[in-house]
Amino acid sequence: MIEFDLKYFKEIAKEVFECDSPTGYTHNAINLIKSKVDAFGFESKILNNGALEVSVKGEDSSKVVATSAHVDTLGLMVRSIKASGTLALTKLGGPITPTLDGEYCKVYTRDGKVYEGTVLSTSPATHVFPDANTKSRDIDNLEVRLDEVVHSKADVEKLGIQNGDIVCYDTKFEVTKSGFLKTRFIDDKASAVVLLMLLKYVSEKKLKFKYDTKIYFVVYEEVGHGASMVSADIDEFVTLDMGCVGLDLAGNEEAVSICAKDSGGPYDYELTTRLINMAKENKLNYTIDIFPFYGSDIGAASRAGVDFKGALIGTGVSASHGMERTHVKGIENTLKLIYLYLIKD
Repeated sequence: MIEFDLKYFKEIAKEVFECDSPTGYTHNAINLIKSKVDAFGFESKILNNGALEVSVKGEDSSKVVATSAHVDTLGLMVRSIKASGTLALTKLGGPITPTLDGEYCKVYTRDGKVYEGTVLSTSPATHVFPDANTKSRDIDNLEVRLDEVVHSKADVEKLGIQNGDIVCYDTKFEVTKSGFLKTRFIDDKASAVVLLMLLKYVSEKKLKFKYDTKIYFVVYEEVGHGASMVSADIDEFVTLDMGCVGLDLAGNEEAVSICAKDSGGPYDYELTTRLINMAKENKLNYTIDIFPFYGSDIGAASRAGVDFKGALIGTGVSASHGMERTHVKGIENTLKLIYLYLIKD
């Protein structure tokens, strides 16, 4: 069984999480991950839509299996520049916008400049605005205050900032002494880190994959078409994404969640059952769950017409799309389950 290297996890997770990669602006993170994958000795290529595909020859070529994690995260984009010199925003994906009030951010321009600022309510001062505490924090009532001396739209334009520029808010990455990973974008950078840990371990131990395998680091998942580009020849596809925590769901932060159904319908019964049995037989901490307001890269690939069996696993995540948190035990259990599925011991 694969050994969980906590030191390496902290090291690589910090690097991956702190590399800004909202949907539509993922090239830096993909290049970072590709450099790691190449260093492990695996063949990889960046696809036309920006995703990374890793191809591995297995001991058995009777079928092709795949796994994935998505590297794109939630984010923001400049919708317009206001007369006051602040920036109106539009969402990239579905962040819980009230959690963004007060977050530090960076604005990336198309000519390579980076400016710092803060996402604020349009009524940000209790001594000035009577609705400072009660105003909705939806996207139309949030704006970016730039940390530049600007007083007008013209001042901002002189900086090179324009509509369509990317706005990335602070990841707040931390691993606590009690083992919690609390940060933005556990969905789904934790899974990307799991796959990097898997590849590193397989490379170092000179292990073999059971079947011909494709590993994808996907972009555009947060807007629904992430894995639409997977190879048409795959027979099985187990994607790694977050597990949900809350209400009547079974998931928890220390377990790997195995999803039986999400908003797109049930996952493949036989493949899901196989994963459940692997987790049970190897005494992993796992849960079987339903994710009611959720879609994954399995759905994107299916809608693109790829014919395969699909399943979904991932560490349980608290406060998804807000200030997220999971535990290293949940990440470890996820790593072990995808290892059991892919690797010949």
